[in-house]
Amino acid sequence: MTRRNRAEPTDIDRYNAAARSSSATVIDAYSTSFGLATRLLAPSVRSQVRTVYALVRIADEIVDGAATGAGLDLAAQREQLDDLERETERAIHGGYSTNLVVHAFATTARQVGIDFRLTAPFFASMRRDLDPSPFTEVGVAEYIYGSAEVIGLMCLRCFMQESRSSTTELALLEDGACRLGAAFQKVNFLRDLACDRDTLGRNYFPGVDVAAMTDADKNRILDDIDADLAAAENVLPMLPGGSRRAVTLAHRLFSRLSSRLRATPARQLLRARVRVPDAEKLVIAVAATLGSGTWKR
Repeated sequence: MTRRNRAEPTDIDRYNAAARSSSATVIDAYSTSFGLATRLLAPSVRSQVRTVYALVRIADEIVDGAATGAGLDLAAQREQLDDLERETERAIHGGYSTNLVVHAFATTARQVGIDFRLTAPFFASMRRDLDPSPFTEVGVAEYIYGSAEVIGLMCLRCFMQESRSSTTELALLEDGACRLGAAFQKVNFLRDLACDRDTLGRNYFPGVDVAAMTDADKNRILDDIDADLAAAENVLPMLPGGSRRAVTLAHRLFSRLSSRLRATPARQLLRARVRVPDAEKLVIAVAATLGSGTWKR
């Protein structure tokens, strides 16, 4: 009996693979902590989550990074962002884009059920970064939802695509995903105080004079962050095994950042960006990989 040859990859198979590789390249170039956490995901889920974050990174570069470095003014940045949103929506509906990062994201979106209800708030928040008007409390909450919470919801769609969880369980998981995304964003706001104020002209803490931030101001913000982290931690056991360790690692890394921020005097936050040393990241990663319960903040 002759052995049947495996089917050769089709044109779209090769294109999909190239698109996924492009997303992985973007992630590896921009995020060490995120790259570390994704390595603990099940391979298929890892590939999908990378496509989500690659699109997020490209959008962020339009409003905060490479586009400015290339000399684009605000009007040109808005045009680029609008074009990216339109291309993303077309690709989700049609299943194809000439932009490899968009194509990879759209393929994932079609597989796990991401649609405009999540992409529209994300692009709205990215667009808000191009608006120089000061933030209000309501405006910051809307911004955090679109820039961080919906990213958590997109990733949750990837994690739970084969789950048979009940409606109640999914609601709890969605709340946890939003709280974790919000915590990540608020931690980054605190870490990036100097850049946001001096380079970008932004203050994501309305009511707080960033230039004169006190330890009491900082600790109130961290109390809110830690409440989000605690709420998210409660639902970690509900995640599928192929995703739980990776999310646990990300949670622990940001919990450690929160602790280091609390130990840093507020006046120093405008002079140095707080980070977790690589050696400590490795210890946290090993503990998360082994499922250790001995790690402490």
